[in-house]
Amino acid sequence: MRNHAAVTAIAAAGGALAMLAATPAQAAEYSSPLKVRGVQYDAPGRDSNRCSGGNTHKEYLAIKNYSSSRTVNLKGWVVKDAAGNRFKFRANHYLQPGDQVKLRGGNGRDSDADNVVYRDNCNFMWNNDKDTIYLVKSSGSRADVHKYTKSRNDRDGNGYITYHG
Repeated sequence: MRNHAAVTAIAAAGGALAMLAATPAQAAEYSSPLKVRGVQYDAPGRDSNRCSGGNTHKEYLAIKNYSSSRTVNLKGWVVKDAAGNRFKFRANHYLQPGDQVKLRGGNGRDSDADNVVYRDNCNFMWNNDKDTIYLVKSSGSRADVHKYTKSRNDRDGNGYITYHG
């Protein structure tokens, strides 16, 4: 009887490990108060990455502080995509509990009061068909990861995907 119980326990543990191995990497929940709230990956209008008159500034990533008590400084945090395009927050930008910041493409004036930071780059960062978003802490560890495809994740076709409700 004891051997049968041991075999059953080992089989159950193996099944649990197999289920964990089958879980996609993006489903991992990272221990960070900051998470990707949403992405406007397909900027409204005809895509034009001209710095003057283009629509790069309409593409943005919303990052939210989901903590109920902790303020987080974004200085040193990195946002990147699957192709290695990256943006590093070089200046202090404080997110109070519940606040969110929009990281916009194009050029503009960063503002703590308006919770906006510009990448100062007029090239689009997010692909219109599919991409992966990485939010990385200043320590180098991952804070959040999301892989998307237009056909699977943007059911209404408006170019915006919401995460972490």
